[in-house]
Amino acid sequence: MFSQDPRPDDHPQPTQDPLRRLHAGADVLALLADPATAPLCLDMAEDAARAVHGSMAAAHIGSEPLSLILSADEIDMIQLRDHAQGLSRQRFDQVNQAFSRWRRGHLDRRAVFLDDCRGDVERCVAAECVESQLVVATRHGSIDARDAFRSVIFNAHKLVLAPPARGYRGDLLRHVVIGWKPHSHTRSAVIAARRWLDAADRVTMLCVNDTPERTYQRSAGELLTRLELKADITAIHSSTRSIGEAIVDFARTEEATCLLIGAFKYGYLLELLLGRITPYVLSHAPMPVMMRH
Repeated sequence: MFSQDPRPDDHPQPTQDPLRRLHAGADVLALLADPATAPLCLDMAEDAARAVHGSMAAAHIGSEPLSLILSADEIDMIQLRDHAQGLSRQRFDQVNQAFSRWRRGHLDRRAVFLDDCRGDVERCVAAECVESQLVVATRHGSIDARDAFRSVIFNAHKLVLAPPARGYRGDLLRHVVIGWKPHSHTRSAVIAARRWLDAADRVTMLCVNDTPERTYQRSAGELLTRLELKADITAIHSSTRSIGEAIVDFARTEEATCLLIGAFKYGYLLELLLGRITPYVLSHAPMPVMMRH
C-alpha cells in the first residue's frame, strides 16, 4: 500500500533536499505544516491511499526567512509570526513529533517517511507535490499551513483533500457528493478525482438550480458516461439559501462522507469578498472536501 523499502527504526530522519524526495511517485501526499492538524491529515491520506490501493507519503512545509530576500515589512511580519507560533525549527520539531506518534500506531506505517522542506513555501510545495495525484492539506492552523494550502490550489493546481474543521470521522469514500455545474473547473475536479470516485461505495452528482432544459443533469450524465463511472444524479433548488448552503445541507442530510467541488472559480480573494461557494463549503462542511482549481 505504501512506499517501498521500509526501515526498521521508529524515528526516521527527514530529508531537506527536495531532489532526494523519499516519497517520489507517491499517489497521495500528506502536506504537514501545522502540528495540530498533522495527525488528521495523515489519517485522511492513509484512507485515500488505501482506497485506491496506492502509496502515500508525508512532507513538512515551512517558511525559512533566512533563505529568502525580504522587505522590512515582511521581516516584521515574520518576527510577529515566530513570536506567536515558534521558530521554523521548533515548528518542524512539533510536526515531526506528531508524525512519529502517528507512524508508531500501525506496522504498515513504517513504510511512510517524512520529508522536510523549509524556505520559500511556494517552491517547497512545487517540489514536494509534483508527482502526487492527491494532496491532503489543511487551510486551518498556522500561517505556513494556510500559505501552503493556497499554493497547492492556485500554483500547483493539484487535486486537494481538505479536512473539516471539526475532525475526521473516517470512512472517506462511503458516499461522495459532487457539487456539479458544467463549468471547466468543476469538470477538471471530477476528472482528476476519477480513481477515488471509482473506488467509492456511492456517488451522487448534485445539480443545484438546474436550467429548465436540465442542462446540468444532462452534462453530468455525459461526463459519467465518458469516465465510465456510476452515480446518482439529483437536482434541487436552493430556494432562499446560497448555493454553498444548499450543497452543504444536502451533503449533511444524505450523510456524505466526502464532498467534491470545483474550487475558487473567481480566485481566492474575490471569492472571500463575494462570499462565494468554495469559502462557505470549506468553512461549514462537516466532512472532508475534495477540490481542484
